[in-house]
Amino acid sequence: MKDKPSESTFDLSLRNERVSLATCQESELLRRYLQAATSDNTRKAYRSAIRQFEKWGGRLPTDRDTLIGYLLASAESLNSRTLDLHLTAISQWHHYQGLVDPVRDPLVRKTMEGIRRTHGQPKRKARALRLEHIAQMVNYLQHLPDTKNKYRNIALVLTGFFGAFRRSELVAIQVRDLLWEPEGLIIRLPRSKTDQQSVGLARALPFGAEGCCPGTAIKGWIQAAGIVDGPVFRPVNRWDQLQEKNLNPGAINDLLKTLGKACQFDFVPELSSHSFRRGLSTSAARERVDFELIKKQGGWKSDATVWGYIEEGQQFSSNASVILMEKMASMLTANTP
Repeated sequence: MKDKPSESTFDLSLRNERVSLATCQESELLRRYLQAATSDNTRKAYRSAIRQFEKWGGRLPTDRDTLIGYLLASAESLNSRTLDLHLTAISQWHHYQGLVDPVRDPLVRKTMEGIRRTHGQPKRKARALRLEHIAQMVNYLQHLPDTKNKYRNIALVLTGFFGAFRRSELVAIQVRDLLWEPEGLIIRLPRSKTDQQSVGLARALPFGAEGCCPGTAIKGWIQAAGIVDGPVFRPVNRWDQLQEKNLNPGAINDLLKTLGKACQFDFVPELSSHSFRRGLSTSAARERVDFELIKKQGGWKSDATVWGYIEEGQQFSSNASVILMEKMASMLTANTP
């Protein structure tokens, strides 16, 4: 007959089991925190970059010569900013694996600098929507038959523009994020692109005149769709039936291009969801709205970004040529018989 295990042996076995369980739990917790440290969009971009590198024939880990071969093979077919992203993804992979990073090699960096100088192109910017463009879009929508789609799209356009929202922020808005005040609507954003730590942002939308008020438009949309909780902006199928899920971010771009065509804008290919943010900032700059108010409404962290929008919005009004042309005009008038 076998001896019964001593209490000390049993305790040791139990302790080992607990340590193993704790290790598994800590590993899972670590994995979750590491995953949360990088945004989903960044993670997807890095995965795509590495897939393209591997499709070319590269393997991880890699070395300096392989990277230079990849750059030489891709320099003319890929934008230099895309190649920069690929190098960043490869660099991050080596860094977190604790391996020597070949991207930091001077020859790789010098090769990439030469590619930028030879093939670099200006970054294409989304066309900034002006107030008159927003007015045309809303006017077009208002004359359509009454459907859920109509009310949703009016709310999307007005909210996107006057709130200077990113598309990811627009489609993430929940009913619980809406705080109604006597003066208007406050939309609380639990997280955004520049608020990855979830400190939270709030965007205030004052009540305005009929036809240009995002708060009133959102209220009309929610009532028309019968939305009580969950996502505010949702898909509506061709039978005008409401879906339960969030609207896909890509649908914002599609909507703007559709409205642009309907309004016969000649810059439809340049329209994207970023046209809202650029539009709000440049339109406010043309009206001489204070710098801090523009920065606050768009939730920009960088002063340089806001000043860039202000300069774009005032590039004709705050222009050295204006004074000179006025002076020349007075000269021409004085010399006229």
